[in-house]
Amino acid sequence: MGDRLKNKVAIVTGAGSVGPGWGNGKATAVLFAREGAKVLALDISLAAVEETKSIIGREGGICSIMKVDVSKSEEVKAMVDQCLKTYGRIDILHNNVGIVVVGGPVEVSEETWDRVMAVNLKSMYLTCKFVLPHMEKQGGGVITNISSIAGIRYTGVPYVTYSTTKAGILGFTQSIALQYAEKNIRANSILPGLMNTPMIVEPLKGVYGGGDVQRMNEVRNQQCPTKKMGDAWDVAHAALFLASDDAKYITGAQIVVDGGITCKYV
Repeated sequence: MGDRLKNKVAIVTGAGSVGPGWGNGKATAVLFAREGAKVLALDISLAAVEETKSIIGREGGICSIMKVDVSKSEEVKAMVDQCLKTYGRIDILHNNVGIVVVGGPVEVSEETWDRVMAVNLKSMYLTCKFVLPHMEKQGGGVITNISSIAGIRYTGVPYVTYSTTKAGILGFTQSIALQYAEKNIRANSILPGLMNTPMIVEPLKGVYGGGDVQRMNEVRNQQCPTKKMGDAWDVAHAALFLASDDAKYITGAQIVVDGGITCKYV
């Protein structure tokens, strides 16, 4: 156990995992707890976030959980109120929630467009809307929003809703960073590249491997300069750095965690 986040209170959204293994939010919640943070772990699936809490508890960490739809204002406000009631403050807001739907403007329905916008982008607006006043009142805080390299370049998959929301996160985060810089509140984005996490399996296995998950992983590994995808812990360690005092002079940054893939011409 470390102490880089000792006595800090962290909210982690999307802290469960949609399948077996480690998702970005799950790994981040566990790593924050290992470094001394008191974690409020949120997910739309209570069972998923209960697993995260169980891991943290077995390791001697502190974690409480809530089932929250972060696209709904009333649920986000209630979550923030509960965090303050339980822990008395909010030092770190880690926005990790996101969904992937394949398709371009013609293929994607209006309902799907609205749903992805709500889950991926509106959720971050809502959490920041209700958390920022408390960070300002207490004299500071850290916000980290998970974007994607899909927000800055085409990744070979036509998922217009995902790419649009991930680009929106970058502008949203920089706006917060500059508005609140003088108030000791930092805001940064993390842009994961091709990652081997449970979230990608169902949406992308048909695109890459004709439904064959092993083939999908082989193709995605070969696309990476390192010849292997990253994993949830790569994102979690970047998040730990940004949440810690080691990054005290970093705000408005876009931290790319992609094994060099955005440096490639093809």
